[in-house]
Amino acid sequence: MPEDEIGAVGDRLAPVLRQVRAGNGFEEALEQILQVVRLGLVAGGERLPAERELAERLGISRVTLREVLKVLQDQGLVESRRGRYGGTFVLPRPTDTGEEELRRRIAEVDIEDVLRFREVLEVGAAGLCAAHGLTDQQAARLREALNGTQEAPLGDYRRLDTLFHLTLAELCGSPTLTAQYAAVRATVNDLLDCIPLLVRNLEHSQLQHAALVGAVLEGDADGAREMMREHCAGTAALLRGFLA
Repeated sequence: MPEDEIGAVGDRLAPVLRQVRAGNGFEEALEQILQVVRLGLVAGGERLPAERELAERLGISRVTLREVLKVLQDQGLVESRRGRYGGTFVLPRPTDTGEEELRRRIAEVDIEDVLRFREVLEVGAAGLCAAHGLTDQQAARLREALNGTQEAPLGDYRRLDTLFHLTLAELCGSPTLTAQYAAVRATVNDLLDCIPLLVRNLEHSQLQHAALVGAVLEGDADGAREMMREHCAGTAALLRGFLA
């Protein structure tokens, strides 16, 4: 993988990876890399950043990181490849989770709680981004994330949609909010995997994304919050309709 592509993968992980606390370094590092995989921030077949970079981002030793990666490999989530183009690669997720697995996911989740918490975090993040304003570099990142969803093939849409929302959460300037959003988004994605991709809904979502970015870049905090609230309500309606 070319160096610029590796760097792009690292940038995608910024909303999720953070320095862990000394007492639970292994556990917190495992949690964060599991979120990276569950959120699809590194697609199946893509390489994780090099061990040195991951260890530095997480604030752990490479020995601890290797223990984390060994757990992920034992769980069938990643594989290690040797050679010049080697490294740790994320394995593709099964496309057919099966009816029994879907029922298990739904039974273990309080859907209403997840949807309400998601709305609080996303509406708040959108309002903060608009109210505080973005630098030129931050605005470019948000536009790039938006463009990624607009150009995404159907099979990649949910992964790139996740990246768009995580980028917005990160840009609001609250690491705590970003971490909480990453966690709740992983649960939302598990629920979304249980329902079909509907082209009409995706087209509508794209219009909402564009309006949301426009409001943020114009500094319209009320408009950004209202558009995000509307966007979250649309997803919630689909999930309730299919799963509740």
